[in-house]
Amino acid sequence: MRESIETDKDRREIAKEHMEPNEFPITLTTFPRLGAKDRSITPEYPLSGEKLRSQFLPDEIANPHIRFPTLAANIRERRGRKVEINVPVFKDEKTKWPFNDPTVDYDMHNWPEDDDVRNGAAKENHIYMDAMAFGMGSCCLQITFQAKNIQEGRKMYDQLSPLGPILLALTAATPIYKGFLADTDVRWNQISRAVDDRTPEELGEKPLKKNKWRIPKSRYASNSTYISQDHRLRREYLDPNLVVDSVAKQKLMDGGMDDLLATHFAHLFIRDPIVVFNEDLQQLDLTKVDHFENLQSTNWQHMRFKPPPPGNEIGWRVEVRPMEIQITDYENAAFSVFVVLITRAILSFDLNFYIPIPRTTENMETAHIRDAVNTEKFYFRKNPFPSRPPRMNGSSGASTPISRPGTPMLPVSEEYELMTVNEIINGKEPSESNSKGFPGLIPIVENYLNSVNVDVETRCEISRYLTLIKGRANGSLWTAAKWIRHYVDMHPDYKKDSVVGEGITFDLVKAVEQMTVNEGKDGLGQEMLGKRD
Repeated sequence: MRESIETDKDRREIAKEHMEPNEFPITLTTFPRLGAKDRSITPEYPLSGEKLRSQFLPDEIANPHIRFPTLAANIRERRGRKVEINVPVFKDEKTKWPFNDPTVDYDMHNWPEDDDVRNGAAKENHIYMDAMAFGMGSCCLQITFQAKNIQEGRKMYDQLSPLGPILLALTAATPIYKGFLADTDVRWNQISRAVDDRTPEELGEKPLKKNKWRIPKSRYASNSTYISQDHRLRREYLDPNLVVDSVAKQKLMDGGMDDLLATHFAHLFIRDPIVVFNEDLQQLDLTKVDHFENLQSTNWQHMRFKPPPPGNEIGWRVEVRPMEIQITDYENAAFSVFVVLITRAILSFDLNFYIPIPRTTENMETAHIRDAVNTEKFYFRKNPFPSRPPRMNGSSGASTPISRPGTPMLPVSEEYELMTVNEIINGKEPSESNSKGFPGLIPIVENYLNSVNVDVETRCEISRYLTLIKGRANGSLWTAAKWIRHYVDMHPDYKKDSVVGEGITFDLVKAVEQMTVNEGKDGLGQEMLGKRD
């Protein structure tokens, strides 16, 4: 733990070496006034450039590597129009209603796509954005785990998938877009829409003629497959509307791949590559996986299964992608450690979090609701332990669940229920719908820690991290989204009209800078971080 903290401090030092003296590295998911007409970014550049063609953002804001402007252009070209990002605006006491985004210029006509806003792209009562940079400019907390083999990797992919929406709600940190308070708290759907390259036919707006399939999700979306060869994986858990490339699937199976994994990759292969480098088309090099990675890396799901590159000892990896970046290194470390410990508990206790994939898809939508961590319920499995009651390990008292073959299975609809985030994280008392209650993810993690040798100092540090997670789940500690909303609401310049102006933004960013340095030890952000010594 001490080593990770020292590394976090080095992050700021390294960043400062590449910044101007008046700049400071902070971690917000997105700049609150990105794309506002009275821009807070200097120097200012002209809008509506050839690459992004955005009426809110200059081309200079995009990464100069050719991949990124090419992605933006190709997504736009494949769609046949600009991307449409509409976020519901938060209706405050004096918000003009109905709300029509005042930053939208309906008269702008530099490019053919500028007709989009006149054709209904900017929705009433929504904040409108029109470029990939609004989504892919967001920041998140992603963790990649090393698996010891393919079987472990597949198991981790499946079992962590239902946890994704819970982690998204716990880390909510994105309540402002383009200088307006939004009625959502997280970034996920905005990124999804920012890279949605589906055509009108694939969206179901027109009959299929040129395209092969109607595709229900953007290429940036929640998972649609399970891949583990786990005897507990039931057909009823799978997505009944999954679209796959049947030709690609058959080729994979002919090459020796099993049905589940072939289905997973054949689902990814329904997407077109949206950026290809000329040199990769000159000659097919079977010793490389560039073409596969091109498709794999532009299918952005909330979990990613990553095969090892050929000739490399990296091994099989699983990437956890839904969490929002947090303001302080302390919070980011806490959520990282928590997810690591969950993976250890899954493998140690053979935990089972399977629920039907459509329920996880619904949960991802629920996680967007303002203050969902405190106000909403999520579908989650009632009993994560194997069928047979846990056998206690005499040396440590830790439970080591062992399965009993042949146990009658419940109907799938009875295996899960709606729970609050607090019940999922901290545990739920027995009820009429669940006679045994739910143990809670943190008690499971603590049980795992009791079963392994952890020195006192490390255990104390882990305890501090888990206390933060507990508090976020039970509502005693705020999410970053709630803290930011409160800061704006209390600011003397805020007029209860949903507008986050220049002055509010400047003070907010300065407060975030102070919190980044002091991590709440001066009392700032105590509602979010708790009391820090």
